[in-house]
Amino acid sequence: MRLALFQPDIAQNAGTMLRLAACLGVAVDVIEPCGFAFDERRFRRAGMDYLDRVDLRRHSSWAAFMRDERPSRLVLLTTRAETAHVAFAFRPDDTLMVGQEGAGVPREVHDAADARVRVPMASGLRSLNVALAAAVVLGEALRQIDGFPNTT
Repeated sequence: MRLALFQPDIAQNAGTMLRLAACLGVAVDVIEPCGFAFDERRFRRAGMDYLDRVDLRRHSSWAAFMRDERPSRLVLLTTRAETAHVAFAFRPDDTLMVGQEGAGVPREVHDAADARVRVPMASGLRSLNVALAAAVVLGEALRQIDGFPNTT
């Protein structure tokens, strides 16, 4: 399983997701351009000393990601999805993608996703922080596939 960050805008959120991925043993794809300078200093506060433990691949663009990494199944986390993440059957080879904090993903990316899932929320609320949404969905996906790191 992989986590893909589509053109992240906020370094702290990206750092948090990189730390999440390191702790859960999940590889990460960062699809640029980012809304910040992509360097270790930007991630250090949120990612702390976990950053060197992340299997990280950077892609210069959406086209480069699709050319170089083409996931076997791309699962987009989006508030526009009809399927709740808890009703979706995840697979070990899935790539879970989150969009930009403020804009999500463009139509081209939305349409390219093989599946779209959302986190069910209380009525009248718009969305979770992107890093929190990634944690919620990634946790459920790993639970389903028995993919949490073995700690014994």
